[in-house]
Amino acid sequence: MAQNDGDRTLMCGNDAMAEAAIRAGCRCYFGYPITPQNEVTAYMSKRMPEAGGTFLQSESELAAVNMVFGAAAVGARAMTSSSSPGISLKQEGISYLAGCELPAVIANVMRGGPGLGSIGPSQSDYFQATRGGGHGDYRHLVLAPSTVQELVDHTILAFDLADRYRNPVMVLSDGILGQMMEPVVIPDEPETHEPAKPWALTGAAGRAPNVVKSLYLDVLELEAHNRDLQAKYDRMERDEVRYETLEAEDAEVMLVAFGTVARICRSALGALRDRGHRVGLFRPITLWPFPVEALRATRERVRAYLVVEMNMGQMVEDVRLAVEGRRPVEFYGRSGGAVMTVEQVVERVEALAAREAASGEGAS
Repeated sequence: MAQNDGDRTLMCGNDAMAEAAIRAGCRCYFGYPITPQNEVTAYMSKRMPEAGGTFLQSESELAAVNMVFGAAAVGARAMTSSSSPGISLKQEGISYLAGCELPAVIANVMRGGPGLGSIGPSQSDYFQATRGGGHGDYRHLVLAPSTVQELVDHTILAFDLADRYRNPVMVLSDGILGQMMEPVVIPDEPETHEPAKPWALTGAAGRAPNVVKSLYLDVLELEAHNRDLQAKYDRMERDEVRYETLEAEDAEVMLVAFGTVARICRSALGALRDRGHRVGLFRPITLWPFPVEALRATRERVRAYLVVEMNMGQMVEDVRLAVEGRRPVEFYGRSGGAVMTVEQVVERVEALAAREAASGEGAS
């Protein structure tokens, strides 16, 4: 459902993401129903034919990701979406996309788990998304929007990044962000950059045949391929790190959160500042590559970190690696679909600040 307001349109996150994909040039969408992302599939079923594209509800998640493989191999901008257990089923296909260097966009609207779990929101797929949930030494970029507008912007960006690196890109949403409605601006003709694709399987008339494969029976040939892939991932780590900071210049306690939880922490930050606490917020936008150096640079002035996530503790490991044990890193999480409140975050920060102050007094 959408409602116009001048240049802005009131849309739910899932619909906005789907429309943004179409505006970015996506012309092939393959998906299978699972809550809380069904609006994406429903929206695409109507809009993709109107845009001159192909929509197909596949017989399974495995079929959907392999259809994306086929469309990407011939040079089309292709996308699939699902929610946590469905993304688990797509992992083999994502590994094949990475191994064959095929661009594709995968959206995960996370739900509670493990197993079938619930339709409640969660961030418990962080490890799966950032560690390469399938087999082999591969990586894919992971974008973590925190507003419906960012869902639009990051989806458009995801298609450009996928083509730039010939690699799958994941947009990591959740059940809150996918279902909430906010006013958004979706550009009619966004500035996308779809390069020529001379590698695509478009017929060999007038040129040598192209080959798309990830099978290398010669050990040294496969190792060389893996080294080439790693060089590409190194470029991603160098050039594609994205993050946001708020009130970080004088912060003594730093909140670290992504996605929906960053919104909660932003509100908590305002309340804490009103009470006189010098608190900042560090929000990773790319979960991979993780903004290690930017976070590490804050430890010279920050006394302690509080990582807030809707899981049992996943991104906190990357924060601890970045901080290198130089400062305390504490964790606060809710899981299984439970969501922390602003008040709960405020209480955790105040308790941490009190402990740090007592520790400082004891040392003096």
